Amino acid sequence: MRILLIEDTPDIAFAISMRLEDEGYSVTVARDGIEGEALAAAAAHDLIILDINLPGMDGFSVLRSIRESGNNLPVVVITARYQIADKVGLLDLGADDYLVKPFDLSELVARIRAVSRRHLGASKPVLKLGNVTIDLGSRAVMVSGEPLDLGRREFDVLELLASRSGETVSKENLVLKLFGYEDSGTPNAIELLVSRVRRKLEGSSIEIITHRGIGYFLRIREDDSA
Repeated sequence: MRILLIEDTPDIAFAISMRLEDEGYSVTVARDGIEGEALAAAAAHDLIILDINLPGMDGFSVLRSIRESGNNLPVVVITARYQIADKVGLLDLGADDYLVKPFDLSELVARIRAVSRRHLGASKPVLKLGNVTIDLGSRAVMVSGEPLDLGRREFDVLELLASRSGETVSKENLVLKLFGYEDSGTPNAIELLVSRVRRKLEGSSIEIITHRGIGYFLRIREDDSA
């Protein structure tokens, strides 16, 4: 899961990022509201953690902009403000959860999981393609009932391609989804990841096809389509 963290306090942003990365999440950090709004609009993330007291544009304005644009990504708000009116206002604007600083990072992780489960319950938590089952909640892949061992970014590749099965996903989209704006991800790194996932899917009923010069798409193998 890719998380956008919009937090201007460096030590808080660092602590949250390190904890979430230890939990297996990929984190992109925005240091002010304007940058956060722009990154949220790029639709390259799965969940947003939003501080309220931000330079450039406060969290209320960022959240309002996110929801008015039609973006329904889950948003967990973190703030030092604890007034009931603030909490009600944030929930009315479309926040999914609310944590008051200081908080334990374990509680933040638990809230993220709970919010993610609620959103997955509203969509489709399990993808089935041929003999391959992809559980988005537990990040587990089964081939004919047997577990398939995938690394974190390998799973992210398969998840993105499977969720858009039959549709070409560009390398640029994959780079943004997997590495964000602050990482060293390149098209060559994507090629390597796709190659590894492709090898691991050998023997399954799905395959990754290269749309040369554009990207990749996932499909049921022709000999398994009958």
